[in-house]
Amino acid sequence: MPRPIILFACVHNSGRSVAAQAIARHLAAGRVEVRSAGSAPGDGVDPGVASVLAGRGLSVVDHSPTLLDRPLVEAADVVVTMGCGETCPVVPGKRYEDWPVDDPAGRDLVTVRRIVDDIEARVRALLADILGASPA
Repeated sequence: MPRPIILFACVHNSGRSVAAQAIARHLAAGRVEVRSAGSAPGDGVDPGVASVLAGRGLSVVDHSPTLLDRPLVEAADVVVTMGCGETCPVVPGKRYEDWPVDDPAGRDLVTVRRIVDDIEARVRALLADILGASPA
């Protein structure tokens, strides 16, 4: 049976979607395939997000922001949007969730930690729903 594919999308694919991708990959431990993209990809990972994730043992040094396009959405089973609004391609029959998560860009580390904590709680709930059990 193929693994479900989750696509996390935000504007620049440098903060929220990167955090969600890293956390989901870690918690799912190979039980789902996780991807991320942005409607207007940035130049790299937000330094605050990278720092907070590194503090949790999650490296994003190899991440390159990816353009959110129709083929990525078509391949996904679940599409989670975080602020990309109407620029996210809509494909009938896909499961969509829109998470109202603050943008961590330019925020202090305390705020970025709070945002990443919020994302982690949402990822845990999503994985529990998809996998039928609580992730690690």
